[in-house]
Amino acid sequence: MLSSLKTLLFVAVIAALLIAGGTAGAKQLYKYQDENGVWHFSDLPPETDLPVEVRPMRVDPTPRLEMEQRGVESKPDYWFENQYNGPMEIEVKFLKASNVTSDPRLPKRFTLKPKEHKKLVEVQPVNPARSWDFQLSYRWVPGDPRARHRPGVLYQPPFPVGDSYWITQGENDRDTHTTPDSMHAVDLGLPEGTPVLAARAGIVMDVEDDFFSSGQNLERFGGRANIVRILHEDGTMAIYAHLQLDSIRVHAGSVVLAGERIALSGNTGYSSGPHLHFAVQRNAGMHLVSVPIVFRGEGDSSVRPVSRTKLTAFR
Repeated sequence: MLSSLKTLLFVAVIAALLIAGGTAGAKQLYKYQDENGVWHFSDLPPETDLPVEVRPMRVDPTPRLEMEQRGVESKPDYWFENQYNGPMEIEVKFLKASNVTSDPRLPKRFTLKPKEHKKLVEVQPVNPARSWDFQLSYRWVPGDPRARHRPGVLYQPPFPVGDSYWITQGENDRDTHTTPDSMHAVDLGLPEGTPVLAARAGIVMDVEDDFFSSGQNLERFGGRANIVRILHEDGTMAIYAHLQLDSIRVHAGSVVLAGERIALSGNTGYSSGPHLHFAVQRNAGMHLVSVPIVFRGEGDSSVRPVSRTKLTAFR
């Protein structure tokens, strides 16, 4: 007699700010504007007589990969749906396998195109007359592992022309950017509400715009930054993080040009104060790495992001 099938699923933690897939929860968000024009956000009912907007609010990032079991009990197959507007790499493996085989043989990595829904794995017993059991796991990372950063790219400073802001953490500073996915990230001291512009043209791959709080508790705030992820023509991805709630102007699938306004800067997620976290990343094979970037200076000169220096956006 066949034993019952056991399937255990894991979703990998990804990206510079621990932005990952997961099961999304929801709660209420209360939003109102005071007499001075200042907006207030809370997950608790505010004590005010002013008009208050109430809407559902997720408390976890949106899942970006869905798996579905199909087929029959004696020969199940597993379909995966990439919900990014960009490519994704998936690794599938057995955690446990007793009298089973798979097509293709596991472990194996797959690359799904944007929004692709595809059967990746089929499982069946080696000897159907004997009991069989297995545990199947998967993890995923955004981006195509074949992507390579195009040399010589100059990135437009991601704020309005004529403005200058301090680089609070640059390529010479490893205060918090200590992992491969954030090693070449740049923190810019943008006050809340500063327009954030696209530093390079591309397609909006992902948007998170449902978080309003911040703090330095990594477990609590690590995955709760509002972000825009933009896919470039060379397959690399720019991430703009800590954005202000309800400020993102683009949506997944949008085509944006360099210098186009995408959001307002904020202070959401794992953050010690208002700033913009900007990084360019590539999938180096089931893990994200950041790449060194150079900004465009006056007269198309090259400006490296060095901590405690000012960056100016020129036309």
